[in-house]
Amino acid sequence: EREREREREQKAMKMRVMSGGRSSIRAGATTTRATCSQATRLVTTCKESRIGKKPVPVGKSEVKLQGQILTVKGPLGTLTREFPSEIALSMTEDNSAIKFTKREETRKSKQLHGLCRSLGQNMVTGVIDGWKKNLSLIGVGYRASMKGSKQLELSLGFIHPVILDLPEGVKVTVDKSQTAIEITGYDKEVVGNFAAIVRSKRPPEVYKGKGIRYVDEYVRMKEGKAGKK
Repeated sequence: EREREREREQKAMKMRVMSGGRSSIRAGATTTRATCSQATRLVTTCKESRIGKKPVPVGKSEVKLQGQILTVKGPLGTLTREFPSEIALSMTEDNSAIKFTKREETRKSKQLHGLCRSLGQNMVTGVIDGWKKNLSLIGVGYRASMKGSKQLELSLGFIHPVILDLPEGVKVTVDKSQTAIEITGYDKEVVGNFAAIVRSKRPPEVYKGKGIRYVDEYVRMKEGKAGKK
């Protein structure tokens, strides 16, 4: 009987040891999970915009900074823009690039960091190289021509021609076939907006593909109603 009691006590001791080891393992697992979650949170809070931290090279343009107002002058024209107060603008030591930095670590400043840098890059690229949009007219009788030097005339199947005034700083050229339009300018926003206005006069339809579209635009075609057999 005494031997049986000893065996029971030994089994009880083994069970206690096993239960204690499992609890310590579980505790260790929770701590590792907690540390991992803390590490990921630290990484996300310290993350910075990869676009915003890159300086914008000036190149052949002339740059003037007056507080939050940036003026860029180049061979094609001059652009001026006022940036939000959350972003600080400065020049590098050798005046060869523009730097965009956050004044505070807030959510809004993080959202504006990369955007402001892209807007500054677009200004420098526009006054040096310019921007371009190409449109093509597809359809029987669809033609484009210049009416003077400041108006674009479009024949799009209406009973009247569509005449559009060119914005300031925008040039339009039409090829000999009168079905290809090239829009150029130094302001990316103005060029893109005018190209969108021209396209909106006759957007491409999805059954025959007729209309005005960008050269690199893909129009998904639909199958029409099948006739009776």
